[in-house]
Amino acid sequence: MLIDRVFAETFAHEWVAAWNDRDLDLILSHYSDGVVFHSPRIARVMGGEITCVRGKPALREYWSNALAQSQSLFFDLEDVLVGSDAVTLLYTNHRSERVAETFLFDDDGEVFLSVAAYR
Repeated sequence: MLIDRVFAETFAHEWVAAWNDRDLDLILSHYSDGVVFHSPRIARVMGGEITCVRGKPALREYWSNALAQSQSLFFDLEDVLVGSDAVTLLYTNHRSERVAETFLFDDDGEVFLSVAAYR
């Protein structure tokens, strides 16, 4: 899927709003069933040395745990970067961490791969 600025901005604002509303179903609606998500936070939330989760059910479990552990979760969107088939969001979270999260989209406009990096 070729990404344009309108798609990227719409996705970014919907995604951040869903997180800030703590609406897990709406968050997950942006992802394909076979999504793969990489983040250094997974190991902290789930325990062990887990670097990624695979599939919507595993992503739901991870994010359910993360939301339960972070009652003050909030994302402040700073910038939206557009690639050919990817979007990178730059935001600050409730812990004042700067985050870059990149999303690759399939032909249906759903995220099939996402990687989060923290400062």
